[in-house]
Amino acid sequence: MVDSNAENPVLAQLKQFFEKMPSDIHLILFAEPDGNEAPFVEAIRQVVRAFRQVTKRVTFKEFRLTHAEAKRYEVTQSPTLLISPDRYRIRWMGAPIGEEAKTFLQMLYLVGSGESRLSEQSRKVLRKMEGERRVRVFVSPSCPYCPQQAVNALKAAVELPEQVALEIIDIQCKPDLAQQYEAFSVPQTFANEVLIGKGAQPEEVFALSLARLEAQTLFIPDIEDPEVHADLLIVGGGPAGLTAGIYAVRSGLKTVLIEKALLGGQVATTPFVENYPGFTQVGGKALVDMMVSHALEYVQIFQGEEVIDIRRGDVFEVRTNRRTFFVKVVLLATGAKHRKLDVPGEERLAGRGVSYCSTCDGPLFKNKRVIMVGGGNSAVTEALYLRHIGASVTLVHRGKRLRAQDVLVAQLRQADIPVIYSTQVREIVGTNRVEAVTLYNSETDQTTRFETDGVFIAIGYEPSVELARKIGVFLNAEGYIQKDDRHRTNIPGIYSAGDVEGGYKQIVTAAGQGAEAAMAIFDDWISKG
Repeated sequence: MVDSNAENPVLAQLKQFFEKMPSDIHLILFAEPDGNEAPFVEAIRQVVRAFRQVTKRVTFKEFRLTHAEAKRYEVTQSPTLLISPDRYRIRWMGAPIGEEAKTFLQMLYLVGSGESRLSEQSRKVLRKMEGERRVRVFVSPSCPYCPQQAVNALKAAVELPEQVALEIIDIQCKPDLAQQYEAFSVPQTFANEVLIGKGAQPEEVFALSLARLEAQTLFIPDIEDPEVHADLLIVGGGPAGLTAGIYAVRSGLKTVLIEKALLGGQVATTPFVENYPGFTQVGGKALVDMMVSHALEYVQIFQGEEVIDIRRGDVFEVRTNRRTFFVKVVLLATGAKHRKLDVPGEERLAGRGVSYCSTCDGPLFKNKRVIMVGGGNSAVTEALYLRHIGASVTLVHRGKRLRAQDVLVAQLRQADIPVIYSTQVREIVGTNRVEAVTLYNSETDQTTRFETDGVFIAIGYEPSVELARKIGVFLNAEGYIQKDDRHRTNIPGIYSAGDVEGGYKQIVTAAGQGAEAAMAIFDDWISKG
């Protein structure tokens, strides 16, 4: 019999955390009851109320913008939530809902404990930083990348409260500020009015960008990090890598997994998945969360680490931006990345109306005109999502017919989304943000200008083979990793799995290839004695 009075284990864990917390967390909300921000104000109240039911260590006060306290803290916009302003300069403009609920919980942990939890490498970088940093991180509740970047900034603000002031800004709540900073994709991070990061960065890369006030792409530690020894190292945390980790550990191989960016890969930014067995429809991020939770029961995951070099010997020496791994086998499950149009204006206006993730950036284009470029399953799925959230979307496809599955095409017609066939984007036009595109119709041989506020691109993927190429793994004519029927590459001890091998770009096939590769590695391991 189940005890109906038994306390929820998550709730019990939260209570235990708050009881042991060395410091109270003081929240002060400045808000006006009316206006477009009213739903966000009420959401903040509900979230705070929920936490206050768990613990008395969280205090809460609310004032209007006309109150003297607003002048004291230099607050001018509603809603603005201050977090322990007696100790830190952290403020939140928006509501901690959706993906940002994770950020809020992390924030309570960091502020309540008074510990930044930064790596020693990040601390070393920030200790050398001179002067003050006023940081703004633009986020969205629908963006799975945003919590990683927001938490990076929170850690810096907790580590150096006298030097780092932080504002977390929800683009759905504050579209005017997003427009002002031309932050049309999230996350975007500014420090002292300088753009220092587009997208989520590994912690050390963020610290270096903050210190140098310039966007950095790579962090190489000054000294060797601690060593990790294992049988198998998996590079890549998408469906192939996560599945391989589960199967490898269950076979008896000590396994570690490295992912430099977002766990789940492309799936994490897919609005919804309708063809994964067992789910008639499931959010891409929800599916990834289930996969990651399952994998964590078996494999040790190192997120935010990038492989810098792999050296061959009796064992492989794999050096990342944080530590060195010594392993006997390496599995490359590096996946694929968004293919670009490679047209004028695309790179310059990236993040200023050009986007490759409708889940992340779509909410900013509510009631605006956008185009979705592509004709496959991803393009149609994302076009449907954009229409669902209120954007006026037109699909632009270079072919005469869509390549998407019939069920998706039927949904597209039902949603009354117009499609421009036999047409390519030749240029993306705009001074500081997207204003229009130049379209070329191959049937009529005509070029036209199409006014639009945003360009979403879903034209497929190209394999992430930079690491494979660097270490001498052979590629096939299409640019994918060349492997045999057991997922072995030309380098003994290095295997591959998933989208980096080519073939069908489906979640289920990537997961299947990950399982195959893990079992092949185990079989080869056993045969060697």
